[in-house]
Amino acid sequence: MARTVLLIEDEPNIVEAIRFILSRAGWRVETHTRGDTALEAVRRVAPDVIILDVMLPNRSGFDILRDLRADPATRDLPVLMLTARGQAQDRELAERYGVSHFMAKPFSNLEVLDSLNALVGP
Repeated sequence: MARTVLLIEDEPNIVEAIRFILSRAGWRVETHTRGDTALEAVRRVAPDVIILDVMLPNRSGFDILRDLRADPATRDLPVLMLTARGQAQDRELAERYGVSHFMAKPFSNLEVLDSLNALVGP
């Protein structure tokens, strides 16, 4: 059975690139583009792992991560966070909120795939 990733990202080119990479590797990829409804998407999809952008419309990825970690149902769900800024303060905030892995854009296809496989196992 395919593992499921929920990609919460609003940039269409990144969504399509990641969907292509992961689908070819056997992942089931669900996508969501809004920050304010992201938690509902997590509950609906029940993914094995989340790829979460920092900068989303209507709500920050940091806020979403904080809420995921506060909820016992999603507290241990692996989260790979993406940011275009890659600043140390973003990484520190993400780590404080309990991110599983943090990645700056641009990233390589292999880097995304390897990170997800490391988070959920083979």
